[in-house]
Amino acid sequence: MLTNQAVSSANCLLRSLPQLDRDRLVARSESVELIFAEVLYRTGDAIPHVYFPTGGFISLVTPVSADTGVEVGLIGSEGVLGITLMLGIEIAPFQARVQGAGTALRINTALFLRELQQSLALQQILKRYLYVSMRQLAQTVACNRYHLVEARLARWLLMTHDRAEADTFHVTHVFLAYILGVRRVGITKAAHSLQQQKLISYRRGDITILDRIGLEAVACVCYQIDKETYRSTLA
Repeated sequence: MLTNQAVSSANCLLRSLPQLDRDRLVARSESVELIFAEVLYRTGDAIPHVYFPTGGFISLVTPVSADTGVEVGLIGSEGVLGITLMLGIEIAPFQARVQGAGTALRINTALFLRELQQSLALQQILKRYLYVSMRQLAQTVACNRYHLVEARLARWLLMTHDRAEADTFHVTHVFLAYILGVRRVGITKAAHSLQQQKLISYRRGDITILDRIGLEAVACVCYQIDKETYRSTLA
């Protein structure tokens, strides 16, 4: 079984910390399994834990009504869930739902805040990540308002592909419609178009990326903007 130290190297933020700071944070963390469709917390909940994904990925959704909502973020091994604690806010602003099963390092909120106070390096890296998150959130708002469903779907598939580290992942049309804030028929048409272009294949909820370069050409510019924002700020 891999140790927490070995697992932590899979998370970009933890890997960027000085060894002493990383060792101390990891020693207070536990390795957990992220289960597909598990809700880690809902909007308005107290944040009990901070998660550093090392294999799975988490969808951040803001609810609009009982059965509708819009995804405003996706967190994988490049980031952390619970970043709003940096602002002194211990209430979750979004629903956090596991979209890709895998592993994460989890630390109790009280212990995390103690480590945050002690580590200037941790403060600095998470402040940068908070800035990236804010930029990407603003980009998502603009994307949802101005870009066509097909381009937005291609962007989401690329974001998921980056975090899944696999060409095939499970997602239903119903959930895609929910997180992109469109009608299911719109997702069906967009997915069919991508399939006709031989960019993806879709069967019983499993999507396979067939042509990533082609998918990048179809996606809106928001995908590249998000990647550049992360690269220039954190890489």
